[in-house]
Amino acid sequence: MELIDPYNITYKGIYAVADRKNEHVEIMEQSSCYGGSAWALYHYSKSPLVIRSRAVGDMMRYLVRTGHIPLDLKSSFAAAGIESVIVNGNEIEITYSGLGGGGVGATTCRAYAEGVLRCRLSESGGGKKASGTIVVPRRERVLVGIDNTDSKEVGATWTLAHNIASAVDAQERKYISHTLVQLYPVPDKTQNCVGTVLEFACMNGAKKDLLYAIKEGLEKYSVSDETGMVAFSGFDAGGLMEYSRLCRSKMISKELTLKTCKEFEVEICIDGKGIIGALAALPWFSRNDESVML
Repeated sequence: MELIDPYNITYKGIYAVADRKNEHVEIMEQSSCYGGSAWALYHYSKSPLVIRSRAVGDMMRYLVRTGHIPLDLKSSFAAAGIESVIVNGNEIEITYSGLGGGGVGATTCRAYAEGVLRCRLSESGGGKKASGTIVVPRRERVLVGIDNTDSKEVGATWTLAHNIASAVDAQERKYISHTLVQLYPVPDKTQNCVGTVLEFACMNGAKKDLLYAIKEGLEKYSVSDETGMVAFSGFDAGGLMEYSRLCRSKMISKELTLKTCKEFEVEICIDGKGIIGALAALPWFSRNDESVML
């Protein structure tokens, strides 16, 4: 046995989206070792800058306030955390610190992840207190709702949506999450009446090409004449929840959908009847356990 770097487990990727005022950032860390990431999630949640944290599959997600608050680290109880999150133009600088193994996680484990532009690290490991600063591109969240791509003979919307998202995934437009959203079982449904929302973290200028590529894929592979595709750019799609809950409780009209799209500046990319469910899917991004229940 030969281990090239026995005391390092590099995260698969680290990405960060900011709101329009750069007051809040969501840091998304794709884990290579869930055990270590779960430990970090528990300790990092205690950091004063962290508003909310959760695990979605292998992705650890931290909603944070921007700013700098020094950490009072305590072995075993609050052994690591996020100390600083600063937005500088098109970049976001994140500083982590930790004790012992937590210091290794704060430095080398994160510094060389996909998505990191550059880093500054202190020595880590053993009984040391360590800190690491990584710089990642500032990204904006783009949500794509899709519904009605299949027929009673062939297909499933959620599989096509995921395969297209995987095919268009790139550094400037990272595919972050895929969520199935149970909709009200209308009479003309294919079978289960489920829409899909895809989440991407996009750098400046990447949205247009992303939407074009997804639309192209749907037009090529959809087997339905009523496919719907909508897109929303924004940090939070919570404003669409009232519409979504209505759509998940009863039949609604396409006219209401069109009115809601206009009100919330949602772009209609493919305007089949499927836009009704596609729009309803948007606010449930990355809430996979809740979205599958009516």
